[in-house]
Amino acid sequence: ASVWWPNKDHMYDEVDSMLISVKSPRGLMDVSNGRLRKVDEDTNTYHWFVANPINNYGVNINIGDYVHFGEKYDGEKGTLDMDYYVLRDNLEKAKEHFKDAPKMMEAFEYWFGPYPFYEDSFKLVEVPYLGMEHQSSVTYGNQYMKGYLGRDLSGTGLGLKFDFIIIHESGHEWFANNITYKDIADMWIHESFTAYSENLFLDFHLGKEASADYVIGTRTKIQNDKPIIGPYDVNTEGSKDMYYKGANMLHTIRQLVNDDEKWRQVLRGLNSEFYHQTVTTKQIEEYISKKSEIDLSKVFDQYLRTTKIPLFEYKIDGNQLKYRYTNIVDGFAMPLNILVDGKPQTLSPTADWKSQELDGDLSTLEVDRNYYVDHKQVK
Repeated sequence: ASVWWPNKDHMYDEVDSMLISVKSPRGLMDVSNGRLRKVDEDTNTYHWFVANPINNYGVNINIGDYVHFGEKYDGEKGTLDMDYYVLRDNLEKAKEHFKDAPKMMEAFEYWFGPYPFYEDSFKLVEVPYLGMEHQSSVTYGNQYMKGYLGRDLSGTGLGLKFDFIIIHESGHEWFANNITYKDIADMWIHESFTAYSENLFLDFHLGKEASADYVIGTRTKIQNDKPIIGPYDVNTEGSKDMYYKGANMLHTIRQLVNDDEKWRQVLRGLNSEFYHQTVTTKQIEEYISKKSEIDLSKVFDQYLRTTKIPLFEYKIDGNQLKYRYTNIVDGFAMPLNILVDGKPQTLSPTADWKSQELDGDLSTLEVDRNYYVDHKQVK
């Protein structure tokens, strides 16, 4: 941002409001963040005002031969203006394709709470690149395709049920623009929750199984090359696994909470507790542990600070099951669901071998796929 205007170019510093004035070539218009206050006809200058705090990288200038259409959305905080600016030749196509936008708003207000910028409206703005989460002015360049440029990132077919850019980049309005990291090392706060929002969109519209299928399908994208959290105080982010490894960590935590309404209130509570704030991972981790009433500190350490995926090892001797975790951080003791004869049972593995007598045919044992762990039967 400091290339464009003098500012403290760091995420921990957000202005409380912003006036964006852009002089555009004749015959073209500028679309930026917030609401359009006025247009100076003599100079073709567009004045946009952002009434809410905004981070530097979210500021947005788009100049083109735009046409506008929009709708009113009856949301949790009242009537929300949803405006769409697209290139003239794409108007009819956009009117059909952007029907994903109110569906997105319905799902995300349910899961995350009210859209955080009612005062500034919500916009989708067509651009020549893929898109980005510019606050109240989400840019769109997915070429009017479902999925990610026509591809399903989950490999399940479910990724073609929605426009990836409309859903993902709009999810950032809650996680990135409402709740913003103080240090880019904690970028998982933005990307893990927003990648997770993709399957919550499916959960709302297609159900829990479809949601699980999608997020589990994205595990093929996980590299485990380096930790998700990067080094602090040097403006360096961690692994790109912050997207789908982070999403699968959150999906796993949902299983541990084992109460979908409680989990929904945790997600909504984050957006209320840290409304329009910059935060650290410590604040987010402690809030989730407190509100879920589960000490998740070792779960966060395992998935955010190492590249190791817990390995559930087990032995079967008649109706005796012996089991333990390996490849874990000290103190990791995450409960785990298994299925025996298709019936769920909960185990409490640790680094030490445990023995437990179980009913049913142990040769049918399966590890619940909703937990992001590896498993292996050993002799």
